[in-house]
Amino acid sequence: MAVLDQHQVFQSLSSSPHARLEHRVELGDGMAAALWSNHHDAREYQGPSYHTLSCYLADGTGTFRRERPSSKGAPGKLCILPAGHESSWVINGQIRLAHLYISPERFTAGAITLLDREPRELALRESTFLDDAEQATRFRHLVHLNWNEPAERMLASSVAHEMIDHALLTQAWLRHGLKVKGGLAPYLRRQLLDYIEQNLAEPLSLGELAQLAALSEYHFTRMFRSSFGMPPHRYVLQRRLARARHLLQHSTMALGDIAMACGFASASHFSNRFRQAFGGAPSLLRSVSG
Repeated sequence: MAVLDQHQVFQSLSSSPHARLEHRVELGDGMAAALWSNHHDAREYQGPSYHTLSCYLADGTGTFRRERPSSKGAPGKLCILPAGHESSWVINGQIRLAHLYISPERFTAGAITLLDREPRELALRESTFLDDAEQATRFRHLVHLNWNEPAERMLASSVAHEMIDHALLTQAWLRHGLKVKGGLAPYLRRQLLDYIEQNLAEPLSLGELAQLAALSEYHFTRMFRSSFGMPPHRYVLQRRLARARHLLQHSTMALGDIAMACGFASASHFSNRFRQAFGGAPSLLRSVSG
């Protein structure tokens, strides 16, 4: 199912008679973006299951959270609305803003690969009217791309990955005192992830990973999902696609060689998986990155 079909913030704005959706795009890998304009409105968000990064592009000086009426928005201001948060907004006057929507699985993948942390121990810090020039620049880059053109949509996906990584590095916090139950032991998580990274070119099997953890395939799958928020096969696929994306952008390797280096059975299999994840052929990403 598409990200935007599940996202409460997007659905709330879509139902408003005052908000206008200028553009939307599914970016693959659990990410989507939308460009909005709104005026004289009031919106409430009650525990959405997805994360939202927001940037005010124009106006917004009459926008505030109902519980903090003295603090107003402005162009360039950012808001971070984590999954599970609650907020109530008043929009006086005009506003134009961009949203990046992030699935829990994408957050989980970032927590694992970027921060090397147990994902359940981490949360995004809720922020209102944050100043972050670097992130605001990425938002402006994102919205100026042509989301209808496949190559630029794939470049938009790369920009979105950078935005999520930046948010994780600057706005993630550790849930102190949280007792995480179930899942794999920390040393075993690290051992498994290292093994997967070192063997992405190989035909990794569930039985092979379960044996490494000294568990049955059934129990290993349950404990892996508990620790990482996704089944093993999906995590391995994400890592293969991430390595392929990096090689496309930073090497001159042929597509067939990249497919083999990332554990895909053939160039066509790689291309099909890449299209499903990012909405376009691998060669398009190379054309806009080169």
